[in-house]
Amino acid sequence: MNIREELEKRILIIDGAMGTMIQRYVLTEEDFRGERFKDHPCDVKGNNDLLNITRPDIIKAIHTEYLKAGTDIIETNTFSTQRISLADYQMEELDYEMSYEGAKIAKEAVNEFMAANPDRKCFVAGAVGPTNRTLSISPDVNDPGFRALTFDELVDAYYQQVRGLVDGGSDLLLIETIFDTLNAKAAIFSIKKYEEVIGRKIEIMISGTITDASGRTLSGQTAEAFLNSVIHANPLSIGFNCALGAKDMRPH
Repeated sequence: MNIREELEKRILIIDGAMGTMIQRYVLTEEDFRGERFKDHPCDVKGNNDLLNITRPDIIKAIHTEYLKAGTDIIETNTFSTQRISLADYQMEELDYEMSYEGAKIAKEAVNEFMAANPDRKCFVAGAVGPTNRTLSISPDVNDPGFRALTFDELVDAYYQQVRGLVDGGSDLLLIETIFDTLNAKAAIFSIKKYEEVIGRKIEIMISGTITDASGRTLSGQTAEAFLNSVIHANPLSIGFNCALGAKDMRPH
């Protein structure tokens, strides 16, 4: 089932936020830890991606709710499943597993839903977030030349996430909430690298984010400049996320 062919026929609707849906469950530290991580050395509450391992029932239920509401594309619960972000919770080694499980849960939800609704065609988008670091901007105002990580380090981190998402069953990948175009380029590079390994094209959606009324990304690009910087990836779609809200986003 080819998503580009499906898009020739109709508009496809993507799901909404995962974080706010998880918040409705009012989970405790113990819920996040489960049995496997009960002795983990630091707090893990708020690590929503960990729920792919400890509470897959909740993540699958949320996916199913969105499918029943009419969603055609389900995003995996993997916004931060690369080792750079996971370092906040001392869980870097879980990058592949967390990504794989996130894709697997979403694929199960989609397959079960389509089996019950044979007239519907739905897809899984493996979510690849921006990380909590930026390649283009120094985090130290006193040292503008400093960078928190290198391009190659980010590519390596993204590569393990991409590998897990594709192996777990994602139909396409969504590079999302990108505030730094160089981060997006690292994600694209890692996807192209994995395409060579598996011998097939991986469809890519790109969703940037603008930070204020100037209509620029955090790394200073206008919408047009951002488009020109990533269009070489031949993405399935490119756009911006909700950022400032519908009214203030419209002009951009």
